[in-house]
Amino acid sequence: MSVLRTPEERFAELPGFAWAPHYADWQGLRVHYVDERPARAAADAPVLLALHGEPTWSYLYRRMIPPFLAAGYRVVAPDFVGFGRSDKPQDEAFYTFDMHRALLRDLVERLDLRRITLAVQDWGGLLGLTLPMEMPERFERLLVMNTALGTGDVPLSAGFVAWRDYVAQTPSLDCAKLMARACPHLTAPEAAAYEAPFPDARYKAGVRRFPQLVPDRPDAPGAALSRQARDWWKSAWQGDAFMAIGARDPVLGPPVMNALRKLIRNCPEPYVHETGGHFLQEWGEDVARAALAHWGAA
Repeated sequence: MSVLRTPEERFAELPGFAWAPHYADWQGLRVHYVDERPARAAADAPVLLALHGEPTWSYLYRRMIPPFLAAGYRVVAPDFVGFGRSDKPQDEAFYTFDMHRALLRDLVERLDLRRITLAVQDWGGLLGLTLPMEMPERFERLLVMNTALGTGDVPLSAGFVAWRDYVAQTPSLDCAKLMARACPHLTAPEAAAYEAPFPDARYKAGVRRFPQLVPDRPDAPGAALSRQARDWWKSAWQGDAFMAIGARDPVLGPPVMNALRKLIRNCPEPYVHETGGHFLQEWGEDVARAALAHWGAA
């Protein structure tokens, strides 16, 4: 299998993202993750496991990491295979729901993460929300932002279908331009950081595949597992939850998120960020402080 690795110089001097990279070997692939701890952190400090979506990477959480570190959390933010500093297989068939999920599960176990607050958005939620039911003893809290469960028995929105078609027709999707449009407050260097992992279109197999992997029928890969997760969140989840919604998300905005809230046991009324969009982490300091205050951890 042909695998590409983004040159390290592409990640030099990223604005607001000075954290040292960490790497793990997974099935012969190099996987990157942020792993930051507050000074004199307790051995049993809570962990924020922060999962990005399409077509971003752990850079998306740079505004949320400092408030959680200040509150005593260890922060772990991996890059999915095909994204960020992680390796990028060129074969699009390699990218599957099960592959991405297995990577997350194995990383949680390898790092022996416990007392986890699971922070998810976009594909971070489609995959991440299926994890706690298999290892509930590791998870304490949920921070859920602009995402969904891919159960395959709910029709896909017209907005998402249009996005899926657009990506299929745009193999060299410009991630910097996409993020600049979606998050108008980004500086040019911040927007450029989202294109940094991809020197050219050959590196974007994972970007092209994610929209095609959303389960769109009951027998699609990942759909049955997501239905199991839906039932588990509704009946068996014992932890705390906090939902934050970027109100200006045209695809996974308030209607979708309020429907998801009904499926999560103990999920209170959502925090709605009126100017926030789909990539809500780009308004993440507000979100982090609101979640920590809700939990009495600020």
